[in-house]
Amino acid sequence: MNYLRGYSLLAAAALTLLVGTKAVPLPDSSGEEELVDDPLDSLARSPLLPDCESLAWLLHSKAAKLKDEMCEKFTVCDSSMEMLTQNNLNLPKITEKDGCLLSGFNEEKCLRGISSGLFTFQTYLEYVRETFISEKQKVESICYGTKHLANTVRQMVKNPDAVIMPDPATQSTLFAKLKSNKKWIEKISTHLILRDFTSFMEKTVRAVRYLKNIRNLSV
Repeated sequence: MNYLRGYSLLAAAALTLLVGTKAVPLPDSSGEEELVDDPLDSLARSPLLPDCESLAWLLHSKAAKLKDEMCEKFTVCDSSMEMLTQNNLNLPKITEKDGCLLSGFNEEKCLRGISSGLFTFQTYLEYVRETFISEKQKVESICYGTKHLANTVRQMVKNPDAVIMPDPATQSTLFAKLKSNKKWIEKISTHLILRDFTSFMEKTVRAVRYLKNIRNLSV
């Protein structure tokens, strides 16, 4: 169980770094698919869940605030027409096939999907850090927290090697492509990344919270 203690300590450090920004409430999920009960056969990794939920919630809050700042400072908002025409970034998403939503909650698939998505977001967040210069420190904390959360969730998977990791060469090419964007596309891309990351974290919070609750009921 030593790895659990180690990850709890790392989570405490991550929370200390992230807590500087006041958290905002999660958006109402009415109309979206809700999670359903499913029997679980392993409680060994349960101590990691509270840390994951807290960190995911803080990452969501920080990204949502930065997204709103983009709208206020640069008038690049969710309602902008550019959001519809330039959204070709292929950002990670949590969908029904990941086993995190109503259609058959599957712990292993869900945790693998969350971890893999968080690792993939790293390159996009690094791009945001390089482009959103005025808020570089805030984005740094999101990058750090996301990397920690990705590793923590990976350790909760029965077979961590089953988590799909992004190919370094592909990610390097992606980063170079993002950096080649013109200035006006740069701001749109930054907003889209923050928007989709916020959505990803919202679904992550719900999935982890659901998993924590049903494990508590199993004790």
